[in-house]
Parts: sequence; C-alpha cells; structure tokens
Amino acid sequence: MDWTAIVVAAFAATGTFFGSWYGIHKSNDLIAYRMDQLEVKVDKHNHLVERMYCIEKKVDLLDDRLTPRVEDLEDRP
Repeated sequence: MDWTAIVVAAFAATGTFFGSWYGIHKSNDLIAYRMDQLEVKVDKHNHLVERMYCIEKKVDLLDDRLTPRVEDLEDRP
C-alpha cells in the first residue's frame, strides 16, 4: 500500500468529519434561533389572551351594571 493513499484517505476523513461537524453546528444554531423567535410569538399571543380576558371581564361588569337600567327604562310608561 502506498503511503500517499493513506495520507489522502486521512485528509478525506478529516475533511468529512469537520464538514459534518460544521453542518450540524450550523443546523443547531438555526434551530435555536427559530425556537427563540417562536417563543417571542407565543409570548405576544399569551399577552393578547390575557388582555382579552381582562376586556371580557370588564364588558361583563358593564353589562351587569347596564341591564337593570335598561329594564327600568323599558318599564317606564
């Protein structure tokens, strides 16, 4: 066996290893970035849900306050 073939095979194996490692590393970075962006969107959505809950509660309170007044106006001759 020729020693140049062994050197070429070692370089090829090293290149393959580092190429694969670099690809996996970049893929993990992209996944982490996308997860962070998704968390931001979920936080915005949750904040909106909380605000809508507060608004619905206030609307219910206003409805409870206005219902007797409307009934009083309807009962007037």
